[in-house]
Amino acid sequence: MARTALIVVDVLNPYAHEDAEALVPSAREALPGITALLRNARAGDVPVIYVNDNFGEWRSQHGEIVTTALGGRHRDLVEPVVPDEDALFVVKARHSIFFETPLAYLLGQLEVERLVLCGQVTEQCVLYSALDAHIRHFDVVVAADAVAHIDPDLAAAALRMMRVNMSATVCRADEVAFGARGPG
Repeated sequence: MARTALIVVDVLNPYAHEDAEALVPSAREALPGITALLRNARAGDVPVIYVNDNFGEWRSQHGEIVTTALGGRHRDLVEPVVPDEDALFVVKARHSIFFETPLAYLLGQLEVERLVLCGQVTEQCVLYSALDAHIRHFDVVVAADAVAHIDPDLAAAALRMMRVNMSATVCRADEVAFGARGPG
């Protein structure tokens, strides 16, 4: 099986943005799937890479982003997904995890060919990241129960686009295989 990495998108969120209250219920629903993926990836010695928005704070770095998110309005959504000491971290400023970040280089160094995506927001950052991964010839897996959305209709369309247009495997978090080949 190709070397896999778990990519955790934008879960370190202070929930202080315009769409935050629309996102929170879905983030709460996605949390068990995200934590299961984190647990399984760590147990399988799979690289876990957090790619997180800097929310326009250009002096921010990983520790500050974590602290800011934990100090936000929904600490209960952040605490279970805080990076451990082995996690890798990439700061992004736009929707795609690849746009002007060193992620592609990092994945090349790790010899990763398959990405499992989870996090926020399905119809925005996860969709654009899946597209950019696809055009870079990565195999893409999206755990549908481990991604949060703002708009449920757009999220459903985004998951369909990832499956149909990008040949992504869209499955449940408990179907993601980090060791032996399975549906995801």
